[in-house]
Amino acid sequence: MAVLSPLGVIGGSGLYELLDDVRQETVPTPWGEASGPVTLGEVAGRPVAFLARHGEGHRYPAHLVNYRANVWALAAVGARRLLAPGAVGSLDETLLSGTLVVVDQVVDRTWGREHTYVDSPGAAAHVGFADPYCPSLRVDVLDAARRQDVAVVDGGTMVVINGPRFSSRAESRWHSAQGWSVVGMTGMPEASLAREQGLCYAAVSMVTDLDAGLQRGSGVTQAEVLQVFAANVAAVRRVLLDVAERADAEPSGCRCGWALDGIDPPYPVAGNRPREGRR
Repeated sequence: MAVLSPLGVIGGSGLYELLDDVRQETVPTPWGEASGPVTLGEVAGRPVAFLARHGEGHRYPAHLVNYRANVWALAAVGARRLLAPGAVGSLDETLLSGTLVVVDQVVDRTWGREHTYVDSPGAAAHVGFADPYCPSLRVDVLDAARRQDVAVVDGGTMVVINGPRFSSRAESRWHSAQGWSVVGMTGMPEASLAREQGLCYAAVSMVTDLDAGLQRGSGVTQAEVLQVFAANVAAVRRVLLDVAERADAEPSGCRCGWALDGIDPPYPVAGNRPREGRR
C-alpha cells in the first residue's frame, strides 16, 4: 500500500489545537526558523501536518511571519496539499460574520515581506499564478462545508493588506468598489510561495466582521475579530477535519504540481520531489 502524503494545515487564530495524539518536529529550513514546530498526527488514519502560522501564543503578527520557512517546513515533511484557514473582513454586505468564503482570486497589497524563493541575483523563474488556488482542493473544502452545514460561499477575491493595522474607511471603500470580497493579512505571500514549491493551496476564510468602510460606528477592532472567530472556530475545525478524513492526501485533478515544468528553478524545492510533474 502506498504511503499517503500528509495534508498540510497552516493554522490561524484559535486553531493551535487541531489534532490529538500527536508528535512535534522542528524542521530546519534554508530560510530561517518557521513560526514553530510541525505537529504531525492522523485523522481517520490519514496523516495531517499542522503548523501554527503565528507561532505559540500568536507571537508573530502577519507582517513578521516567516512565510517562506512555514511553507517549506510543511513541504519538507511531505505535505503536497495545504489548507490555509484564517480570519477575514467582509467587503460585501451580503457576506455576513460566520460565513466561510472559499476564494478563487487574490490581490496582493503587502510590502516588505520575503515573498519568493527566487532570491539570487541573475536568477529567473516565473511561475504561473493566474489561478492562485487549487481547484481540486477548493472543491474538497466546499463539499466539506456543506456536509458540516457551515454557511459557505464559492469564489470571491481576497485582498491582502500588510497590517498590523486595519484598513481606513477610505481604503476599505476602495477595496469594496473594486468588487473584491474579503480582506485579510496573511493570504500572501503564502499562496504564491506554495505555487513556487509546486503545492496545492486553498484558503479557508472565515468572515469575522464588516470592514471599516461598510461598518457604522467605531470601525473594526481586534477584540471583535477575535471574539467572532473564536465563536466560529469549531465550524472551521469541523470543515478542516472533514477534508482531512475524506479527501485524498495526494493531489488529483489539478496542475499545481506542474507549476515548475519547463523551468529550471534557481532555488531549492522542498521534499526532494521528482522534477517532472513534482509527483
